[in-house]
Amino acid sequence: MPHYEQILYEVDDGVALVTLNRPERLNAMTAQMGAEMDDAMAEADGDDSVRVVVVTGAGRGFCAGADLGSGGSFGAGWGHADPSLRRMLPMDVRKPVIAAINGPAVGAGLTWPLQADVRYVAEDAKLAFAFVRRGVLPELASHVILARLAGLSRAAELLLSGRTFLGTEAVEYGVATRAFPADRVLPEALALARDIAVNAAPLPVAISKRLLWEGIGIDLAEFRRREGRMFAFTTSSSDSKEGTMAFLEKRVPQWTGSVSRDLPDWPE
Repeated sequence: MPHYEQILYEVDDGVALVTLNRPERLNAMTAQMGAEMDDAMAEADGDDSVRVVVVTGAGRGFCAGADLGSGGSFGAGWGHADPSLRRMLPMDVRKPVIAAINGPAVGAGLTWPLQADVRYVAEDAKLAFAFVRRGVLPELASHVILARLAGLSRAAELLLSGRTFLGTEAVEYGVATRAFPADRVLPEALALARDIAVNAAPLPVAISKRLLWEGIGIDLAEFRRREGRMFAFTTSSSDSKEGTMAFLEKRVPQWTGSVSRDLPDWPE
């Protein structure tokens, strides 16, 4: 089994369980954690004994989003990752990936599980695509995936406002598959995983998953590249610093970015 610093990885009866493991920070995302999650996806993808992957959070939360550290810039606590770790996203794993969102999921803590195939969520979990409230842009192809899941209007409401919503509303909107009491989220996700691991043939499952994602009709790798350029622009802007500081200082942000003056050329 691989050894990680900020996540746990274990395999039992065909199910790989990946646990985000910074409970003292509500599993806030760092570069190292993100890289380890990607590496865990690659590990599960290449291991024929793994039939299904389940991802959850240690403690009372799933992931509080990017670690803002002490402020100064967006993701001030992001840090650096081990460059030797492999990179693979949940949508590219050739096995089903189930997100067990057992508590708060914000920002990257919500866009990352959007790439899973199934999302089980705690009924009272507080969720938010809070990026615009921190002066930055949502990422990980969330603009495409969320619009396909929830419809354009509801996706726009959630992404353009960054408002907080509960797990029950996530199911109503189509963002999550099913909602349970918090203590039932992981057991229910593991029950589904074990059912798939035992009763579903791995080859047609892998083919079906690929067809489902290709059915979106957009080259998601290319879209992520273009989206990533805009994400980098926003994270380097003055508004990203202001959004972070306003959040940490619990005050209303004072935005200075101008659409007419500062909007960059659209990436080719």
